[in-house]
Amino acid sequence: MTSDPLIALRPWEAPEVTSWGRLPMNAVDRRSPALSLDGEWRFQLLPGPLAEPGPQWSSAQVPGAWTLQGTDDLPWYTNAQMPWGEFPPASPEANPTGVYEREVDVPAGWAGRRIVLQVGAAESVLLVHVDGQPVGVSKDSHLAADFDLSAVLRPGAVHTVRLTVVKWSDASHIEDQDQWWHGGITRPVLLYATDPLYLADVTVRTRLDGELRVDCKVRHASGPLPEGWCVTGELDTHLLVQDTELDRFNEEDGRVSDFLGEARLSTVVDDVRAWTAETPELYGLTVRLHRPDGTVADSSFHRVGFREVEIRGRDLLLNGERIYIRGVNRHDFHPLTGRTVSHADMRADLELLKRFGFNAIRAAHYPNDPSLLDLADELGFYVVDEADIEAHDHAHEIADDPRYLGAFVDRVSRMVLRDKNHPCVIIWSLGNESDYGANHDAAAGWLRRHDPTRPLQYEGAAKLDWADPALASDIACPMYAPVEDCVAHALSGDQTKPLIQCEYSHAMGNSNGTLADHWAAIESTPGLQGGFIWEFWDHGILQRVNDGRPAGRAGTGQYENGVAAPGYRWAYGGDFGEVIHDGVFIADGVVFPDRTPKPVMYEHREIAAPVRLTRDRGGLRISNHQHFQDLRWLAAEWSLALADGGTRTAPAELPDLGPGESASVPLPFALPENGGEAWLTLRVTTAEDQSWGPRGTEVCVPQVRLRAPDPVDPVRVPGEVEVDDDGLLVHPLLTSAPVLSLWRAPTDNDELGGMAARWHDWGLDTLVRKAVAVRREDGRVTVLAEYATGAGPVRHEQVFTRVEGGVRVEETAVLPDGLDDVARVGSVLETVAGLDVLEWFGQGPWESYPDRSSGVPVGHHTLPVAELFTPYLRPQESGGRHGVRRFTLSAPDATGLSVDLAEPCQVSVTRYRAEDLAAAAHHDELVPRPGCVVHLDAAHRGLGTASCGPDTSPSYLIAAGTHHWSWTLRVL
Repeated sequence: MTSDPLIALRPWEAPEVTSWGRLPMNAVDRRSPALSLDGEWRFQLLPGPLAEPGPQWSSAQVPGAWTLQGTDDLPWYTNAQMPWGEFPPASPEANPTGVYEREVDVPAGWAGRRIVLQVGAAESVLLVHVDGQPVGVSKDSHLAADFDLSAVLRPGAVHTVRLTVVKWSDASHIEDQDQWWHGGITRPVLLYATDPLYLADVTVRTRLDGELRVDCKVRHASGPLPEGWCVTGELDTHLLVQDTELDRFNEEDGRVSDFLGEARLSTVVDDVRAWTAETPELYGLTVRLHRPDGTVADSSFHRVGFREVEIRGRDLLLNGERIYIRGVNRHDFHPLTGRTVSHADMRADLELLKRFGFNAIRAAHYPNDPSLLDLADELGFYVVDEADIEAHDHAHEIADDPRYLGAFVDRVSRMVLRDKNHPCVIIWSLGNESDYGANHDAAAGWLRRHDPTRPLQYEGAAKLDWADPALASDIACPMYAPVEDCVAHALSGDQTKPLIQCEYSHAMGNSNGTLADHWAAIESTPGLQGGFIWEFWDHGILQRVNDGRPAGRAGTGQYENGVAAPGYRWAYGGDFGEVIHDGVFIADGVVFPDRTPKPVMYEHREIAAPVRLTRDRGGLRISNHQHFQDLRWLAAEWSLALADGGTRTAPAELPDLGPGESASVPLPFALPENGGEAWLTLRVTTAEDQSWGPRGTEVCVPQVRLRAPDPVDPVRVPGEVEVDDDGLLVHPLLTSAPVLSLWRAPTDNDELGGMAARWHDWGLDTLVRKAVAVRREDGRVTVLAEYATGAGPVRHEQVFTRVEGGVRVEETAVLPDGLDDVARVGSVLETVAGLDVLEWFGQGPWESYPDRSSGVPVGHHTLPVAELFTPYLRPQESGGRHGVRRFTLSAPDATGLSVDLAEPCQVSVTRYRAEDLAAAAHHDELVPRPGCVVHLDAAHRGLGTASCGPDTSPSYLIAAGTHHWSWTLRVL
């Protein structure tokens, strides 16, 4: 039996033990002097926490997960289910345990000081030893643990520090988040020193009228507080005053405390600049603790934002204004280093979100790296700070289990104590997907008492009744509620709380259909205030194809524009040999693993546009849709696109508009008499450098149509179109003639929503064409064909006519009543090799689909064919462009073909057939075809979000019955 009391305690299976020897959490900023312990540590990976380290050591980087550093314990992905079958609080016998060890040379100058070890994060149980002596235990994989080592470290001496990390534990049952399971020390390790008299905590409270209150707690490391200490504060140029002499005084009962001192400082700032996400104004606050002789013993710096959050009726207000929450859920993630994320990477995350119109982040599902909140304060984001609690697999049992009561309160309270001074945090969250029980109410009670200045939310409570004020959620924050249900609730008269979905519009694969419809309802329905898209990242880990191992830091530079380099791929669940896993469900972000934006980001940018453009009595109306800013930070340019190919530009002067205001402006151009369809775009950019982007950064491109197209019938010419014996078009630039297509390579939504299985049962993926008749009459060739399906035959008619410069193709498809929801109705053809550039007039340049095309501007666009395809982690339908009027496919010598569409169609041009995409699990399995695969769809099914949430709305489904489309094919 081990003599080590930490091991004997078996804290990995004791939910009642949340820590031992760990210091209370606080909001004092990082200390100086400090010694970083990041870098290379000696390392052993043991089979379990009871195993003894051997004589052989390897090395590991700290911070970093051992699962990404060449060990045999690889990343493991599950969503709701646990990766092993033991019930709470048990953990599996096979329990990887990492032992980190290094020598620490304690500076001699730290003599007489208090010395503290800080471990930024460890997954999931941390045991600390110094020179073999047990020092402490900590749980909570996403918050720092501090230990006072003054009694075991001697300044000027070298000591051995051992950090043992047990991967699986009772805590794993409440860290069952939708992400990769790792193991290791994932945030920085620090040794710092303070004076024996030190600031134990600082609490900052602000009001919109400029009032600032700072409550300080002071302790002495080795005995009672000395007489005569004091605290001073300075806010930029404002000196704070101490309201009362609170030296060692307890306000509530008047008793003197020998070990805890309290002081309150205050000031009032005249003409205060308020903090909002649009105007993130910050002041610098320095708090100093003075010894009796007046010298500074300790200090803490804070960036202060003056703002107030309240709920009034069913509205969430910031500084008295009802705001929209345009949010996204965010994990700490990097494709090479997992949960270890640098400050520069976090800044890049937030700058990207800012450029695409997001103003809010839900820290899913744990307190994110503390640097993220510093950046959110600076750049301007509203944050829902969420406790590290998710008991997904055993939620109902754990929510009321008294053994976990301390863990719930501990995790919520430590989050609040760490983050309470950040103006960006406007809402606290009790956690995620953990049912609802007494443990939540206990944590909510502590939180409300400690911080009455912010509302709290918890979806597990809110889902029981969106309106019940007795439940532990001040906000109705459902997940994936159909927009129709949200609107009905807001109009019911029963609503008592703001409705802000904590998760909506699941971004898995080619997804986020009806996002614009959702926001149209939000902006037109009082009581609805937005929500948080799930989620920011595709959590693909860069993996070497040859051996299936994570690339780790050696993979730097092995990806670009969302695509892994040859020899690598983006791994998802099951790719590391996991038997129990949830597959590609880990890839559900609005950006690829390398932070390349997916097309939905452009959709969101236009939905969130601060400037809107509409027609107004023959002119135009420009509107400011911001909450707090005027338009002076923006510049703009007009662009007129004509169907005949002409494009004109002109400078635009934005009117002087305050938040919510609008004004009429004249048309900037006189339309030419000819030119057909005409679209006017206002390209809005930043007028000056912003903290999140340089001058000229595109902010939005609102657009209006000024003139509808004129119908044009191609001129018939003598001659007959050539078809083969089966009625298939013969053309020098086509290697495969146009035939009927009703199927697409299933998207993730199609697969998990059940549509793909239905299409397979109908046989839409294996349609066989049967020529029924070929008739030649009056220069036309009419071809009748039939396709057998499990719901009955589909009749398809093609009429070929020779017209000036090419061939007119008129098509009709009649779907039987049983085919009431197919993927597409249209033509598919294949071209010869060498046609590498697509030019088109229609929506673009980014990918769009019928229910994800709002704000995608109509114009003239050009892209290489290779760039049209969107590399979603699991290959699937992608690369479509909605509302295409005409296009050309050309070779470098400008030869090629053109297609004019009688009506705007959904068009895709890629190097892959639908069956190629459906058969591949990863992109390294795809082999591009030499020619182009072209789809011309008269109708294309919406994308929806049925992988997790509602399917597309009925208006974007394809009904049975008769469908017509026509197009003209010409040689350039």
